[in-house]
Amino acid sequence: MNSFEKLKLSKQLQIAVSNAGFSQPTSLQSKIFSRINGGQDLVAVAPEGAGKSTSLILASLNKIKHTEEIAPRVLVLVSSKERGQSLVEQFHSLNRNKSLRIYGLFHDEGTLDAQVLEVTDGVDIIIAQPDRAKSVYLKLGLNLNKLQLFIVDDADEIVKNGLQLPVSELGRSTPKAQNLVFSSVYHGKIARMLSYYMEEFSVIEIDELEEKDLKCIDQIRYQVPNFKTKLNLLELLLQDKEVFDKVLVSVNSKFTAETVYKLLKTKDVGLTTIKCGAFSNDDIEGAEDFLLNPKKSILIVVQEDLENLDTSKIPFLMFFDLPDEENLYQQKVTWFGEQQNDQMALVLLTDLELSEMKKIEQELGLRIPEMDLPDGLFIEEEIKRKKVEQEEQEDSSRGGAFHEKKAKNTKTENIRPSERYNKYKK
Repeated sequence: MNSFEKLKLSKQLQIAVSNAGFSQPTSLQSKIFSRINGGQDLVAVAPEGAGKSTSLILASLNKIKHTEEIAPRVLVLVSSKERGQSLVEQFHSLNRNKSLRIYGLFHDEGTLDAQVLEVTDGVDIIIAQPDRAKSVYLKLGLNLNKLQLFIVDDADEIVKNGLQLPVSELGRSTPKAQNLVFSSVYHGKIARMLSYYMEEFSVIEIDELEEKDLKCIDQIRYQVPNFKTKLNLLELLLQDKEVFDKVLVSVNSKFTAETVYKLLKTKDVGLTTIKCGAFSNDDIEGAEDFLLNPKKSILIVVQEDLENLDTSKIPFLMFFDLPDEENLYQQKVTWFGEQQNDQMALVLLTDLELSEMKKIEQELGLRIPEMDLPDGLFIEEEIKRKKVEQEEQEDSSRGGAFHEKKAKNTKTENIRPSERYNKYKK
């Protein structure tokens, strides 16, 4: 039996995936297709390479057997034009029913009026950027009455690009469609976006790690909702001078370095920087000077200076930002030789940075433990100005799909930072 038969794909699709070189379903596909075939709304969370794109394509082509309507029956929302164009190509490569009309709806590909005419002439599957799809919908060019599948691809990237509002509004216009969401991570901002049009859904997560032969220093991470709360967390953690007697704080820009410096400068801490003289009078030459200076306990370093800095003897590496430069984080937390450095890396994340953290975990082949947020941390509220969030307050009768935080993410104990880190220090 062809392994893809278990997914209850059509004969044409089974031949197509076989010709494309797929021998068996991925773990993700094996878990989600019975639910998709049963008509369930679901969120599929998996890392790159887990088969998310192939899954949404197969689900779409399996649902639409032939052309029979003018109005589209599948709408796939993507995070960017480039991502959408790639997905259109993948659709065509797996589609054996050449009568199906597959159309990409993106910015800078013809005028809006021309795209409206193209859609109203009749299409079966639309792959679109959310704001472009909304514009066509408002021009009465996108009929969603016959829609069977409403799919959000790369939900984490859509949220990162600030496209939640058109996704929510389009989703609320398709109450009869089955909803499928694919993402590398799942966090509060994604849950909020989905809550405006999805009431009950399953979250299926594949979080497999390939073992790597790497030696790493101890690592932990904290996750907070936004940048201001991250600043509060940094300030609170560094108040424990008994633990953080020598700590490097890594940031990605001089602007952030200045923000952090001004925040900590008001406290009674030994603060210094490297090559940040524009706002700091405390510059030093390198890590050795920092370690030998008993009056200095916190060293702020911008990413561009981090790569060539010997950090191997600094007890704590605190990543306020995950480095943009590929593999820089991995370089700083891996070690070679027989003797492990007595170090710990702490990563401070916002929801929007979680997908990058997941990629790092895949590269390292290990799960970085998430810590409870410490008592006394002030969580900054985000300003709610968007129409869709105002509607949530005005229409509380709708209910929502917010899920309670897992127990591991809730604050359940009152432990000093020093006690917490002692569990991980050698």
